[in-house]
Amino acid sequence: MSTMDKREFLKASGAFLATTMLPGGLMAEEQAAGAVHSGRRTNWSGNYTYNAKTLDVPKSVGEVQAVLKRASASKGLVKALGAKHSFNGIADSTGEQVSLEALNGMELDAKAHSVTVGAGVRYGQLAPYLDAKGFAVHNLASLPHVTVIGACATATHGSGSKNGNLSTAMVALEMVKPDGSVVALKKETMAGQFEGAVVALGGLGVVTRVTLKVVPTFQVRQVVYENLSMNMLEKHLEEIFASAYSVSLFTDWQQHRISQVWVKHKVTPGEKFEFAPELFGAKLAKVKLHPLAGHSAENCTEQLGVAGPWYERLPHFKMNFTPSSGQELQSEFFVPRARGYEAMLAIEELRDTVTPHLFVSELRTIDADDLWVSPCYKRASMALHFTWKPEWDAVKQILPLIEAKLARFDARPHWAKLYTMDPVKLRAQYAKMAEFQALLKQFDPHGVLRNEYLNRNVYGA
Repeated sequence: MSTMDKREFLKASGAFLATTMLPGGLMAEEQAAGAVHSGRRTNWSGNYTYNAKTLDVPKSVGEVQAVLKRASASKGLVKALGAKHSFNGIADSTGEQVSLEALNGMELDAKAHSVTVGAGVRYGQLAPYLDAKGFAVHNLASLPHVTVIGACATATHGSGSKNGNLSTAMVALEMVKPDGSVVALKKETMAGQFEGAVVALGGLGVVTRVTLKVVPTFQVRQVVYENLSMNMLEKHLEEIFASAYSVSLFTDWQQHRISQVWVKHKVTPGEKFEFAPELFGAKLAKVKLHPLAGHSAENCTEQLGVAGPWYERLPHFKMNFTPSSGQELQSEFFVPRARGYEAMLAIEELRDTVTPHLFVSELRTIDADDLWVSPCYKRASMALHFTWKPEWDAVKQILPLIEAKLARFDARPHWAKLYTMDPVKLRAQYAKMAEFQALLKQFDPHGVLRNEYLNRNVYGA
């Protein structure tokens, strides 16, 4: 979901291509590749103000090297900044931030079925480029404004029981290490450690480009079903989420119901396909709908079973709308899919506490992966997403209640969103955490890329 007030986001957003905002909180006319900007900057939703003193905007890998060499020599600190989609301090620094907006090259290798993209490339740029050449990535998040690098570094995901998170498509990456040297890491040659370098939370180096697996382009049909009883999920959760290529459930946790089920079906060429009028009692919508009742569906991606390109259906919202400047907060927790219904019931017990401060919740499924600190590591998962009103004083009191309810399911929070989980308990959720810590120290022995977030949640400092 977006980084804005949900009422505005769900009403009028969907893409970033026309936006004038840059990753550092600067307007487009203020950008100058290679420049250094100072002053107050916030993340996109406005809930977090960065402490970094300056924002570097290098226009080449060589300039990225220069920034890191300078910081290393002076024992300074540096963090890379993507699309500012994170709701916490994961990309912050008490030293410098580096925006890689200018590194926006894209190169398809059709024979290898891969694409290499610069660190400034966002999915909204990559998707039409690939589609025009007959290819696609396997999935997309709800909005395409996020950078490929930022999404992969934090295990950001779309939906689909057989779809891994976005970082599972990565097969190689290039980064500038804290000492200024450039290294290329490849899945095929970095035996046993590449899985620790993909979802790296910005702690290994400043990634300058990545290579992703691509698949042949495809089309998707989308419909929405209304009013699904949560009772149906007790025995049919797997079946419902596996009923299409991508399925999302929206709820406000009231009335023991799912208000809308968004079903995205991958089109097989030549097939004769019709959506059933009901899905476990939920009724097929006859008009386009918005996830929030009473809001115009104009800016939502096409529904009613109309086939279209993958990148115009997998997100919930159209790609050619400028995001508004509203505010919101986000949290998300991953639980084992096999216990998804139990987890839903646990949250439902808090409904009268949660709902007054909630815009909407979305439930999605993601396939298991082998990436060391991915929330889906070795575990097919269901994600419970909360898009909150911008009321942090209230939300920070609710989050411990949610985390307590989900503790028995070994819930793992999304790294880039808001949570209050004890760091010791958080680290205990990851069997490869010790190896990950060792890998970070191997690449960054002097802590140039460390910050308060990593010190608290990963290093335990």
